[in-house]
Parts: sequence; structure tokens; C-alpha cells
Amino acid sequence: MVHLVYCDNTGKKGERVLNKILSGTKTIVVRGAAGRKIPHSRVFDGEMLYFMEKGTALISAKALVKSVQNYIKLTDDEIIKIFDDYQDKLALTDKQRLRWHKKCLCLVEFEQVEIIEPALAFDHQGNMDDWLIIEKIEDVVVGTSIPYNYKKSKF
Repeated sequence: MVHLVYCDNTGKKGERVLNKILSGTKTIVVRGAAGRKIPHSRVFDGEMLYFMEKGTALISAKALVKSVQNYIKLTDDEIIKIFDDYQDKLALTDKQRLRWHKKCLCLVEFEQVEIIEPALAFDHQGNMDDWLIIEKIEDVVVGTSIPYNYKKSKF
């Protein structure tokens, strides 16, 4: 499986998630929720991550999953400790720390980041989440896309 990761586009250009990934200052992405939610327990070492910045409709980078850590039923203190321990790789702003302060966390470390040139045009379909699990990236690219199947995103 491959994963399409939407990156938040808020903040100054140098503080944006995708810019941090491309510059190498961010090597772990986090997703969190009150309960288990995609991609928790559904992303694995060796799989490919594709990145796009929200609002662009362009898939502009990719990377290889190096390691994954899934956490459940975390206390507030445990969440803070995880964020502190991995801050050098997460590169979270205070606002992002607050957003992802959730009892279930998935930390995905990646390596071998590559810019995709030309960027791939994303074929957005209704009700898509900020992390998609698909068979191949062509399944969501304009001209080769297929209807998104949410069965792959259920536990």
C-alpha cells in the first residue's frame, strides 16, 4: 500500500509542514485522535508516503517509511513526553502540539525524501480524509484515478 498525506498549509512558508519535510527539518509526521483512526496501525516500514500541501491539488513529494510507532490510551503527560522526545524530528509548532495532543497517536518516520517533478495532479473526490491509504498513487492522479474505496481505510 501507499499513503497520501495532506500537509497543513498554515503558517509562514518556512514553517509549513511540506517545507519542513523538503528541507529535512521534519522527518516524522504525526496523526492523532481520541480513538484509533487512520493511519494508526495501518502504515508499515518500507511503504511509500506521498505528500501534498492542502489547497494545491498537487502531489509534490514522496518518501520511504523508516519506522512507525502506534500509541493508544495515552495520558496527557505521556503525550507531552512523546512530543518532547521526538521534537527534533517532528518539528511541531505550539499550535500543532495542541492539535495533535490526542490519546491515540501514530508517528511515522520517513527517509529518502524526493521532490516529484512535475508534481502529480490530485483527483480529489468527496469526503476524503487527510491521510489516504491506496494501492498505488495512480489511483488518485488525474487521468488514471479510480473511485476511492473507503474499505481500505476501515479497521
